[in-house]
Amino acid sequence: MASETSLLDPALLDRFGAIVGSAHAVRGHADIELYVHELRGLFPGRSPLVLRPGSVDEVSRILRLATETGTPIVPQGGNTGLVGAQVPHGTGSEIVVSLSRLNRVREVDVLSNTITVEAGMVLESLHQAADAAGRLFPLSLASQGSCQIGGNLSSNAGGTAVLAYGNTRELCLGIEVVLSTGEVFDDLRKLKKDNTGYDLKNLFIGAEGTLGIITAAVMKLFPRPKGREVAWVGLNSPDAALALFGLAAERAGHSLTAFELVGKTPLDFVMRFTPGAVAPLQAAWPWNALVEISSGRSAEDAARLMEEILTEGLEAGLAGDAVIAASLAQGNAFWALRENLSDAQKPEGASIKHDISVPVASVPEFIERAASAVQAVCPGARVVCFGHMGDGNLHYNVSQPADADPKTYLELYRPMNKAVHDIVRHLGGSISAEHGIGQLKRDELSATAPPVAIDLMRRVKRVFDPAGIMNPGKLL
Repeated sequence: MASETSLLDPALLDRFGAIVGSAHAVRGHADIELYVHELRGLFPGRSPLVLRPGSVDEVSRILRLATETGTPIVPQGGNTGLVGAQVPHGTGSEIVVSLSRLNRVREVDVLSNTITVEAGMVLESLHQAADAAGRLFPLSLASQGSCQIGGNLSSNAGGTAVLAYGNTRELCLGIEVVLSTGEVFDDLRKLKKDNTGYDLKNLFIGAEGTLGIITAAVMKLFPRPKGREVAWVGLNSPDAALALFGLAAERAGHSLTAFELVGKTPLDFVMRFTPGAVAPLQAAWPWNALVEISSGRSAEDAARLMEEILTEGLEAGLAGDAVIAASLAQGNAFWALRENLSDAQKPEGASIKHDISVPVASVPEFIERAASAVQAVCPGARVVCFGHMGDGNLHYNVSQPADADPKTYLELYRPMNKAVHDIVRHLGGSISAEHGIGQLKRDELSATAPPVAIDLMRRVKRVFDPAGIMNPGKLL
């Protein structure tokens, strides 16, 4: 239960609440429940108080009081994270700080191709603001209707556009952060070149709220493409997918804005459980690719590039079949299949998930070796593999055998993780490509990362958060 008991003094809670005003200090049990449970239900939390500051000054005063009193603080954006970084522990001793009221566009600079926004701005709203200015903000996530840019920065979110535009870190030019002491680090600069010492902003991006609270950021904008083509391709193997990706990258260059790999099993789940879903191809292929070309020149240029890639791919035997979306609606329908892959897995029972990356050239080897490792841990388990082939990031989820007991299956979480992650590490990959560490992978990170790396991170943590109040127990 979220707020039945608290380890924090009621008088102290009143002091915190007075900073934001009673209307924005959430104490009721039912209201707090929205802030203390994450999507996967793995880390139920408790908190006696949720603060919703409306200004940077209020965030500063909250953290200053928290440091003075040793009160743990959990920063939270849209609460869409998948590793438990954004929710409090179950002790009831932490205060949640929601950034949802800090949601303004501070400036749009079309000539500099930048937009300065507050951390609580929902990603979809940022897309709309960029579009209104005749520009593109390329970060694209399935949760974009509710995730917030501060959370995207804190987790260094990836998404489907990393291939062409980079992850969130690469889309950020400057940030504003409130440190644990209440000091405000204002680095809201639009410079694409700045060689004046340490790049401090990058310490906070991906830090999961353990070093401070991001309150605003300067994000890059891009010209809107003049032409866009989307295709769905049937493939016989990951090796064929890799070869087709190489061909597409060579022919299209930066105009190749997405190359998503989708296995047959996850696509079958979408067809089974998503109302209105239509299979793009008549035959069911072992593997599929969703390919997007975006041209800055013209619609004709995008169409020409896509036709060249698919024609050559089919003639070389890399692709077995392909269809180019005949309309914007059909292209969006192809993308909807990709975006519904995670939700369609839920009706199939318990799932053990992996968010991994390996060098792009190693993707086929990883898939082959991981399939054998999964069956060794749990015969009959069903691999649900999909992800961003173009940047080596796969969501390698493993659904329970069809007739298994979900609770019994989830007892295999650690041995399954170990089997998959051992292969990832052998291939020089990462056990967290875009979701972060949070609570889910904290212990594994500490046990397997180079000791010098962990020591350096702990030193950075001590410098920026000497009182240890910032999102304790997350990441480290």
